[in-house]
Amino acid sequence: MGSTAQRLDVVDALRGFAIVSIMLLHNIEHFDLYYVVPDAPAWLAALDKVVWECAFFLFGGKSYAIFALLFGLTFHLQSQARKERGEDFRARYGWRLLILFGFGMLNSMFFHGDILTIYAVLGLCLLPVARMGDGAVLALAAILMLQPYEALVLADALRHPDVKIGDPVSWRYFGRINDYLMGDSILRAWAGNLTNGKLAVIHWSWETGRVFQILSLFMLGMLAGRRGLFAAGPDTLRFWRRTLAAATLLFLPLYTIRTLLPDWVASAALRRPLATIVASWSNFAFMLVLVACFVLLYQGGAATRVLRVLAPLGRMSLTSYFTQSVIGSFIYYGFGLGLYKVTGATLCLMIGALLAALQCAFCAWWLRRHAQGPLEHLWHRATWISARQPA
Repeated sequence: MGSTAQRLDVVDALRGFAIVSIMLLHNIEHFDLYYVVPDAPAWLAALDKVVWECAFFLFGGKSYAIFALLFGLTFHLQSQARKERGEDFRARYGWRLLILFGFGMLNSMFFHGDILTIYAVLGLCLLPVARMGDGAVLALAAILMLQPYEALVLADALRHPDVKIGDPVSWRYFGRINDYLMGDSILRAWAGNLTNGKLAVIHWSWETGRVFQILSLFMLGMLAGRRGLFAAGPDTLRFWRRTLAAATLLFLPLYTIRTLLPDWVASAALRRPLATIVASWSNFAFMLVLVACFVLLYQGGAATRVLRVLAPLGRMSLTSYFTQSVIGSFIYYGFGLGLYKVTGATLCLMIGALLAALQCAFCAWWLRRHAQGPLEHLWHRATWISARQPA
């Protein structure tokens, strides 16, 4: 996910921040093995609930949105670097996405919630829009962010508000996950993750509006790269200050509506598409708040030295994302230590923070000795196989 094109330190650090927040969420979820520790003390159960709600308020649906935004930005940086050399990067980028899909399938063996395969498929949308003008790309991104499919479902529900709707399709698959993740067979866990687990995630991504949101964020990230919105300078700081103010004003009413929607709308047929649309917009707005705060703190000099610690992690985001799945599955699943049985959200948050700190230290150590992370190096070499490789 790191680029060998022009490096922007703030982007590396922001990507590192997303990796850390994903690590924390995955840990408190036991890497999607949902299990509540029985007979936990009342005070610990209450604390676990607070930790869970705070973590998902801050990062749920936002960390992957940051990843998607930076994915589109990286595409622009790589394309621009090749364009300056008189080359068209699009065919090579399609091959690069195919390799990423392979990494994603390997990652999915350990964690079915893998996002790499989804990014690899949806990333193909950047190829036809790469030559479109800024206005056209922005308009298309806005339409996708509006969740057009859910809008159609909502329009139909307005005509038939009393119709009974079934459970989301993903629930059928999620209900089977614990059967093989709690078991002691790693082969059964891998098989389940690659079949039942992948279908669960695909359906869930569609049902929650993630597909349209990711496509939109890819395009917005590409536009951010074109406009140089992460380059240091007074214009950048001014843009992110305005973004912070606007996103905050947008988030507050959206989050209020999201919270009160179950009380306001009795019809399930109406409530489900409305909840998907509002949640998508709410997460997008808060993601912009996080990104704006991060950039302002980093480029404003207030916390640059502290936040720069995350940059090596961001430069090795593919390696870091993959290894956290491998380590996390061994820690929590039945074929490993099986800690899902005894760890609530509070203890899992501590484990996640420790793992994130260790990853940061490892990435800094590795990059003092190598130009890229191990998986980044493999990805780079495979991308440019049978071609002149860029420096």
